[in-house]
Amino acid sequence: MTTEAELLERAENKCELCGATEDLSSLDVSGGPDGEMILVCPTCESQISEPGSEEVHHWRCLNDSMWSQVPAVQVTAWRMLNRLSAEGWAQEALGMLYLEDDVLAWAKAGEENTGDDDGIVHKDCNGAQLAAGDTVTLIKDLNVKGAGFTAKRGTAVRSISLVPDNAGQIEGRVSGQQIIILTEFVKKST
Repeated sequence: MTTEAELLERAENKCELCGATEDLSSLDVSGGPDGEMILVCPTCESQISEPGSEEVHHWRCLNDSMWSQVPAVQVTAWRMLNRLSAEGWAQEALGMLYLEDDVLAWAKAGEENTGDDDGIVHKDCNGAQLAAGDTVTLIKDLNVKGAGFTAKRGTAVRSISLVPDNAGQIEGRVSGQQIIILTEFVKKST
């Protein structure tokens, strides 16, 4: 039996992530043992290979596939849930997902290769990692210099941008003004 035939049999001729049955192909899961493959549909494959292109609602399928007994599927589910961790349901799923130590190390090893080259990580006041597009809430009143107003505590700032060369700053729109906000004064919204 060929590797492809074994993969089709294991996956029951379905995408191992979302269950689609059309145009399936094998995908190598990086960072682990050589030849560890999963069977995926074109939608899953394109969104896995192109970070930032994720259609959030498509990935709700991970609530089921993360329980697979196949380590390569578990690793892929963990990585995608991490990418989508700004979504409350994805954070909840990550909290429930248990991986054996060696499988978790494999999942993290593959993620290290896709991180920022400059190593800058933006974190909120609680240490939660921030990503471009996240929504944050102000934890204190902030006087906005040059704009003549105070951004009130509890204000939600949607679709933030990260300041690329400063881990302590983000950009966001408050009261119609684009402002720079210190990360120590924001809390990531779930």
